[in-house]
Amino acid sequence: MTEKARRLDADELTYVCDPSQLPFETTDELPDLMTVIGQERAVRAIDFGVQIPSYGFNIYAMGPSGTGRSTTVWKFLQRKAQGEPVPDDWCYLHNFADPRRPRAIRLPAGYGNRLRDDMAELIGDLQRAIPAALESEDHSRRVSAIVKEAEQARDEILKQLEAQVKQRGFALVQTATGLGVAPVVNNEVLSPEQYRALDEDTRKRLEAEHPDLQQDLERAMRALRALDKATKERLRNLTREVADRVIGDYMDELESRYARFESVLEYLKAVRRDIVENVADFRPEPEAAAESDEETPDAVPPGEPLVPLERYQVNVLVDNSQLQGAPLIYETNPTYPNLVGRIEQEVRYGILTTDFTHIRAGALHRANGGYLVINAHDLLETPLAWEALKRSVKNQEIRTEVMPEVTPAIATTSLEPQAIPFKAKVILIGDWETYSVLFEMDSDFRKLFKVRADFATWMERTPETIMQYAAFVASCVRSDGLLPFDRTAVAKIVETGVQLVEHKERLSTRFATVVEVIQEASYWASRAGRSLVTAADVERTLEERRYRANYAQERWTKRILEGTVYILTDGQRVGQVNGLSVIEVADYEFGIPSRISAQTYMGRSGVVAIDREVNLAGNLHNKGLLTLQGYLGGKYARHKPLSLSASLTFEQNYDRIDGDSASCAELCALLSSLSGVPIRQDLAVTGSVDQEGRVQAIGGVVAKIEGFFDICRARGLTGQQGVIIPAANVRNLTLRSDVVQAVREGKFHIYATDTIDQVLELLTGLPAGEPDADGNYPPDSVHYRVQQRLLEMAEEKAGRDEEEEEDAADAAARTDSPDLDPLDDDEEEDE
Repeated sequence: MTEKARRLDADELTYVCDPSQLPFETTDELPDLMTVIGQERAVRAIDFGVQIPSYGFNIYAMGPSGTGRSTTVWKFLQRKAQGEPVPDDWCYLHNFADPRRPRAIRLPAGYGNRLRDDMAELIGDLQRAIPAALESEDHSRRVSAIVKEAEQARDEILKQLEAQVKQRGFALVQTATGLGVAPVVNNEVLSPEQYRALDEDTRKRLEAEHPDLQQDLERAMRALRALDKATKERLRNLTREVADRVIGDYMDELESRYARFESVLEYLKAVRRDIVENVADFRPEPEAAAESDEETPDAVPPGEPLVPLERYQVNVLVDNSQLQGAPLIYETNPTYPNLVGRIEQEVRYGILTTDFTHIRAGALHRANGGYLVINAHDLLETPLAWEALKRSVKNQEIRTEVMPEVTPAIATTSLEPQAIPFKAKVILIGDWETYSVLFEMDSDFRKLFKVRADFATWMERTPETIMQYAAFVASCVRSDGLLPFDRTAVAKIVETGVQLVEHKERLSTRFATVVEVIQEASYWASRAGRSLVTAADVERTLEERRYRANYAQERWTKRILEGTVYILTDGQRVGQVNGLSVIEVADYEFGIPSRISAQTYMGRSGVVAIDREVNLAGNLHNKGLLTLQGYLGGKYARHKPLSLSASLTFEQNYDRIDGDSASCAELCALLSSLSGVPIRQDLAVTGSVDQEGRVQAIGGVVAKIEGFFDICRARGLTGQQGVIIPAANVRNLTLRSDVVQAVREGKFHIYATDTIDQVLELLTGLPAGEPDADGNYPPDSVHYRVQQRLLEMAEEKAGRDEEEEEDAADAAARTDSPDLDPLDDDEEEDE
C-alpha cells in the first residue's frame, strides 16, 4: 500500500537557535576570532602553497564572491609574512658603457636609500671641491707653467720659420685665414699692386722660391697644431690629476663603506673614471662652456640623462627599509605597467626621451621576496597583463619595458633596463569559471599555479561552529565600532547563517552578507536608542533588506492579484496544476506560482512541450520532459504500445525556463488530463521526478514556498492551501517566521512526498492505485482511469487505422481494375 504524504509540523520548517544555550550575555564577553572558520580545506591548501619552495607552486584561491577568499588569504599571508626576512632593495644605475641598458643592483634593505644619499652627497661635495681645486694657486701656477712653456715653443717655431722665409726674400704676414708669406724688396713688404709692377725676372725669381716656402710654412703649422694639441692634453691631464686627487679624498671613504658589495665597488670605479674624463661638467657653466671645444647638441643622445650630473644619481626602484617581514602586495589594478613597472618619458627638443632615473617599479618589484595577491578577473580583463605576469613567473625575472602596443606619433628613444630576478608567491583570487578557462586554454597556467585552494560556501552547524559564529560577531563589532550584540541577537545571526545556506544542519561561510546584517542591525538598534543590539533589531534588518530588494516580487504579486496573470488558489481543474518557479534579480530571489496545463488526445506524437518548440526551454527542462515519457512508457505501456499525443506548457510564460523542478507538476497535469480527475488549485507542487516515479530534491525550495504563501495570504488564507515538496528538501526548510506561524495555526500546510503517487493523492483526493500481479489497477484510482483512457484511445486509434486501411485498399482496387471497351458500351446503348 502506498505510504501517505507527511504533513510537516511547524517545528520542522526552520531552525531556531536557542539563546539560552549561548554561554554569554553580550559579545563584550567574547574574545576576538583569531582563526579562519569554515575554510579548513582552503587554509591547508594555502599553507601548503606558501611553504613549498619548489617552482610553480603558486596558488589559485577559488570560490564564490563573499566567502571570504580575499580576507582569508590576506590575513593568512599577513601572519606568514611578518615572520619572514625583509628582502633586498633594488636600484637602477647608469651604465657608462651603454646608457641604453641601465644596470640593476641589489642591496640589503635600507642600503638603497643610503647609497642614493651618499652619491648625492658625493656629487654635491665634488661640485664644490673640484672647482676649488682647479682655481687654487698651485693649479694656476702649474697651468701657467704649461702655457708659458707652450708659448715659448710656439715662439721658437715661428722664429725659425721667419728666418727661413726672410732668407728667401719673403716675410711672414697675418692674413684673415692665418699665417702667410709676402715678397720683400728693399726691406719693404710688397702689396699685390707693387708685386705686379715688378719686372718679369724678379717675379720669376720670387715665384721659384714660393713652393719651398709653402712647404716650410705647412711644416711649421703642423708643428704649431701638434704643440697646441699636446698643450691641451697636458692641461687635461693636469685637470684629471687634480680631479682624481680630489675625488680620491671622497671616493676612498665611500669605497670602504661599501667594501662588501662588489657591484657597488664596480659602479664606484666607473663613476670615478667618468668624473675624471668629464671634469668640465663640475665647473661653473660659463667656464665649462668656454673651455669646451664641442658644440652644444641640439638633442640628447638616446639613453643619456637630460642633465649631465643626473647620471650619477641612484634610482631606488624598491625601498624595503620600512618593512617588517616579507612584502605583501594586493594589486587592485593589475594593468601591464602596474605589474612590471613603467619607463616614463618626457618631450625634449621634439623627442620623447628618457633615462634610467625614469624607471618606475611595478607590483612585481614591490612583492619580490614576498607575496603578490591579484584578482583573476581583473587581471584577465586588462590587455597584456596576464601574459606579463605569466612571463615573469615563468622566467623568474621582471623585465620592464614600454608596452609593446604603444606606438608614439613622434620620434622616441627608450631603454632596455637589465632584468631583475623575481622570486615571490603569486596568489590569484577568482571563481570556478575563470579557473576552468585558464586550466583548459593555457597550458602554462597548470605549470605555474599548481595549488588550488577551494573556498566552501558552508560549514557544518555544531556547538563549536556556533560559538565561532558568535566570536565572529564580536570581532566585527569591535573592528567596526558597532554596538554590542546580546545573545538573542547573536542567536538570530546564527539563524541567518542557516537561512543563507538553506540547510538546517549547516552555516553559511559567505561572511560578506553576514557582516552586512551585523552592521545594519547595529544601525537600527542605535536609531531606536538602544545600547545593545537585540533579536528584534536583527529581525528588523532582515525585513528592511527584503523590502529594499523585493520591488520586482511585488510587481509580480500585483499582476497575479489583479488577474493579469491567471493563477487560482482555490477550486479544482482538470489538466491544470500550480507549479513553482524562482526568479533571480541580482542578489535577490523570490518564488512565484506558474500555471502548468496539459491537453491529451489521440495520436502517437508523444508529449510535446510547447515551450520547447518555441525555444523557451533549456536543456535541463527538456531532460525532465523526456523523463516523463520514460515514466509513462514504463507505467502504462509494458504490454501494449502507448498511443498518446499530449501538449504541455507554462501558461503566460514569455521568458526562458530551465531546470527539472517542474517535472513533478507537469506529470500531475498530464495524468489529470488523461484520467479526467481534477486537481486542487489551493496546492502548489515542486519537485523533479525520475522514471520510476520517485520525487527528487530541487533548489530554491524556501523561495518557492514563501512565494506561494504570499499570494495565498494576499487573497486570504483558507486553511486548505499549501505546498507539496520533495521529502529530501525538508532539511532545506528555513522559512520566514510568518510562514511558520501560519502553519502552526493550521492556516497553511506543507507536505513532504517521496513518490508521484503521494503527490497525486494530495492533489486529487483519490488513491493513486497499486497494480496487481497482472498490472491492473483498482477501480476509481487515478492510475486505473489513466490506464482505461489510454486503452480507449488505443482502441479508437486502432479502429480508425483499420478503416483507413480498408479505404486505402478499396481505392487501390478501383485504381487497378481494367476499363471496359468503349465500343461495347456503344453497342449496348444501340440495343
